[in-house]
Amino acid sequence: MSLPAVPDVAALPVEPARDPYHVYLDSLTSPESRRTMRGCLDRLARLLTGDESATGAGQPWHLLRYEHTVRIRTMLTDQGWSAAYVNKHLVALRRVLKEAWRLGQTSAEDFARASDLAPVRQSRLPTGHHVPPEVVGAALSACDDSPAGVRDAALIAVLYSTGCRRAELSGLALADYDPGARSLRVRGKRDKERLVYLTTEAIGLVERWLAIRGTGPGALFSPISKYGTLRRRDGRPVRLTGQGIADVLARRFGEAGASRRTAHDFRRTFIGELLDAGVDLATAQALVGHSSPATTARYDRRPEKTRRDAVDRLRL
Repeated sequence: MSLPAVPDVAALPVEPARDPYHVYLDSLTSPESRRTMRGCLDRLARLLTGDESATGAGQPWHLLRYEHTVRIRTMLTDQGWSAAYVNKHLVALRRVLKEAWRLGQTSAEDFARASDLAPVRQSRLPTGHHVPPEVVGAALSACDDSPAGVRDAALIAVLYSTGCRRAELSGLALADYDPGARSLRVRGKRDKERLVYLTTEAIGLVERWLAIRGTGPGALFSPISKYGTLRRRDGRPVRLTGQGIADVLARRFGEAGASRRTAHDFRRTFIGELLDAGVDLATAQALVGHSSPATTARYDRRPEKTRRDAVDRLRL
C-alpha cells in the first residue's frame, strides 16, 4: 500500500491468518456486512495504491499512522461521496486498524492516534420515496397465482407491514415466523434481534405462500426456478438474496406500470406512516431497529406537512 507522505514504505506481505483484513471480515456475523465492508476496504486500498485491481488483503494496515489516516479522510471527502458513505469507509478503516492492534502488529498508542478521526458531518434529507397504498395495491395485483407470484405478493406485504431492511428480509427463516403473535423475529445490524409485526392482510398472503413453500425448516423466502420449484440445499429452501429481493420489486412494480421502488422506500414509508399515526418515536425506533432515535426522527414527515400548510396560506 502506498501511504500518503511516506513513499519509502513498501507493501509488506501479510500472512492471511494474521491479516487484519481477513480477521476483521471474519468477525462480522452478517454476509451482507462482510460484503459491504470488504468493498469499503478494497476501495481504500485502490485509492491509496492507485491500482484498480488492488484489494485490502495483504496490505500493511499496521503501518498507518495518524498523519496517514487524516490524509485518507481528506481523500475520501474529495471523492464527492455523501457523508454517510464516507463515514462507512472510516468505520471500516478504524476496525481494520483495531484488528492490527489486537494481532500485536501495532501499539495501542499508534492505534489510538490513527483511529482518532472525526466523522464527516452533513445534513441531508433521507433518501428514498414514499410508496402510496394504491401503488402497493397495483404491485400486488401484478402478482399472479404462480408460485413466484404468490411468493412475491407475500414478500411485498411483509416489506410494507414491517419496514425491514433488504438484508433482514433475506435472512428470515420459517422458524422466525409466529402466526399466533403475527410476528417475525428479525436479525438486524450488529446481529441485534427484534420482533416486527404483520397486518392481518399480510398474514393471509404469507400463509398462502407457505401452502406452496411447505412447513419444513429453511429460508422463509426462496428463489424459484422457471419451472415453479423452490431452490433447495440439503432438502431445505435456500434464502432469496438481497439482490433477488430488489429484482422482485423491480419486476412487479414494472408490471404494475409504476416507477421503480426499493426496499428502503418501503422502510421510509413505514416509518413515516407510524409517526403520522401518532406512534411515539421510541416505539417506531424499536420497530425498525435504529440504534438512535435521531435516525428515526429524520423520517418524520409531520414538520414537512406543517411547513407546506404554512406556505399554502400565502396568496398571490
